[in-house]
Amino acid sequence: MISWNARFMAVAMLLAGTALFLQVRARNKFVPPQIALASFPVEFQSWVGVDLPIPDEILKSHGEFLQRMYKNQSARDAFVDLYLAYLPSRPNLINHLPKDCLEGSGWLPVESGITTLAFLGDAPFPVNRYLIARGEERQLVLFWYSVRGRRVASVSEMDFYLVLDALRLNRSDNALVRMNTELLPGEEPGDAERRLLAFAGLVNPLLKKYIPQ
Repeated sequence: MISWNARFMAVAMLLAGTALFLQVRARNKFVPPQIALASFPVEFQSWVGVDLPIPDEILKSHGEFLQRMYKNQSARDAFVDLYLAYLPSRPNLINHLPKDCLEGSGWLPVESGITTLAFLGDAPFPVNRYLIARGEERQLVLFWYSVRGRRVASVSEMDFYLVLDALRLNRSDNALVRMNTELLPGEEPGDAERRLLAFAGLVNPLLKKYIPQ
């Protein structure tokens, strides 16, 4: 019969080996090659973009970011802000959760929920849909997370895939995609949503080139 001390030593060695294994993997996380977000097209179809400043506290964190305002040249005053963040690991995402960033800038949610985006030739995927307000201003926001080609709306689902990929592939890189548009005078949320969906339909196929699968 195996003694209690022997069993204890076996468990202790197993735990120590597991901890060492996880530490080694954490130091050698695989980050796949990626095209710089800064090279994302400034112009496509009737949309023309202008880069917006990114706060220093975000730039100092590990990751790559793009924030750009696109103006539709064929529509009156219609614009869409596009924000992309590509992060090498889960902890880096904590400082970039859209809900926290929006509320930190003074925006409050009026409506929030999940909707589905479906584009020709692509599988449907869920995204977060927020109607936000700050004083008299209103904006409609769509955002989602990308984990090795999987597009999800919830942080918990993203975490599940990050753990799975960390164990199987030693990867924990992830991305955030957010786009928002201001409601023009007299516009309803549905009008702004149609503008965002038209823009998202153009951006979606381009993202695959800049966010590693």
